[in-house]
Amino acid sequence: MARDSCLARVTAGVSVGGAVGGAVGAVYGTYEAIRYKVPGLLKIRYIGQTTLGSAAIFGLFLGAGSLIHCGKSH
Repeated sequence: MARDSCLARVTAGVSVGGAVGGAVGAVYGTYEAIRYKVPGLLKIRYIGQTTLGSAAIFGLFLGAGSLIHCGKSH
């Protein structure tokens, strides 16, 4: 039972981190693409790369934090 609960917490952490990271990455990628005047369709690629990269990093760290927190006894 505790293992399922821990897995659910880690999964929730990864998904919430991915969502928050994706939102932040999309905003930041759009800002950077406009700031550096990325041409045409490369702008969409740049924003997509920034969004996915940020989502992956945030998801990884929030998932790891949830895993570490799962091991602690209260």
